[in-house]
Amino acid sequence: MTGKDASGVDALSKGGTMNVYWAQYAWLPDGLAADVTIEVDGPTIRSVASATVRHGKFLRGLTIPGFANAHSHAFHRALRGRTQHERGSFWTWRNRMYAISASLDPDSCYRLARAVYAEMVLAGYTSVGEFHYLHHAPGGRRYKDPNAMGAALAAAADDAGIRLTLLDTCYLAGEFGMPLGEHQLRFGDGDVGAWAERAAAFTPEPGLVRTGVAAHSVRTVPRAALGVVAQRAAGRPVHVHLSEQPAENRYCLAFYGRTPTELLAETGVLGARAVAVHATHVSAADIGMLAEAGARVCFCPTTERDLGDGIGPARALFDAGVGLCLGSDSHAIVDAFEEWRALELHERLVSHTRGRFTTAQLYCAATDHAAIGWPECGRIAPGAAADLVTVDLDSIRTAGTAPAAALFAATASDVREVLVAGRPVVSDYHHLRLPRPESLLREEIEALWRP
Repeated sequence: MTGKDASGVDALSKGGTMNVYWAQYAWLPDGLAADVTIEVDGPTIRSVASATVRHGKFLRGLTIPGFANAHSHAFHRALRGRTQHERGSFWTWRNRMYAISASLDPDSCYRLARAVYAEMVLAGYTSVGEFHYLHHAPGGRRYKDPNAMGAALAAAADDAGIRLTLLDTCYLAGEFGMPLGEHQLRFGDGDVGAWAERAAAFTPEPGLVRTGVAAHSVRTVPRAALGVVAQRAAGRPVHVHLSEQPAENRYCLAFYGRTPTELLAETGVLGARAVAVHATHVSAADIGMLAEAGARVCFCPTTERDLGDGIGPARALFDAGVGLCLGSDSHAIVDAFEEWRALELHERLVSHTRGRFTTAQLYCAATDHAAIGWPECGRIAPGAAADLVTVDLDSIRTAGTAPAAALFAATASDVREVLVAGRPVVSDYHHLRLPRPESLLREEIEALWRP
């Protein structure tokens, strides 16, 4: 079921033998190239060269490095199309999220996440950072294996053929200084020491699963605990929701006398491995602190607009030297192309100016696997991971587009081929490991919402 061989090692991560691919077009570190031969040795790219004579498997279309989904809550996928019947707000949406979270156990979490991760691969994602806080049973009762929910996510990613970084998330308070609410009890470990002990106990087998840590937010992780989370990162990625809502900034100023960014800086959370998710409502001073720390910011444009969060200051952050990456967050849409172009198009809306980012800068943001601990991914070059996505240039959406600009026109439906660690996972638009994942999604989501 989990794709492991008799030795217990993920078969996908071992790659295959030498394979040769001939790309009609490829996006290389120095830009677009035509007629490119890519030699793949197991899970790694061995060589990349121009080739006017076709040799190897033909990749018709534009071949690009796989996309990185730097921020995901897999179980939120069950909310798609279920929260649009009333005006509501971020806070009313959150109540429905709590309700669906109460319905999940390790088995249903595995089944749902498996289909969600398959949807991601079909959309061109080859890695995902799972911001994981659904730890325990309802009421906070621990499963026999305290990391059963995390293990379910790892097994789901293995089956779907995607690289996973499990960002075990510390979640201790309901809001500033308040205890966890009824629906939040299963997110918490009681105190930061218990969180750290449980998180450290999850040690996945070598393969396509790695780990990092996260503090849910300054709302739910007290000041003293933030420092512990930072220490427990130990060179791994550390992620945190930051200034997603103006209310968070107001409450933080009232409670701590400083902005959320200031609090993260003072407690050591910000650093070169830190990723601040959203940062929609950061100030100029906050941007300066993020830049000084060498932190990244992860924008999730389709979720931010679905929830009415606002448009974050992407260009101001970039100009200050803050690295940008992208995630699909609540999975209102799972479409890497939509997140890519929204980074540019949202900037156009607020600035009234086109061309806010170059194509190369957008590629860097969309393929920043290092943000979730996979620095070997994200480029088509010798020594890099053999994670390749081929985009159809002949669909009704992309026909006639210039290859270099095709990602402004393409959608997830235009992903023709996907390789992860040198192994085909999608071929001719079909997922090779999970036939008809849409049926799996429908069945699982309908079961979760059934009275």
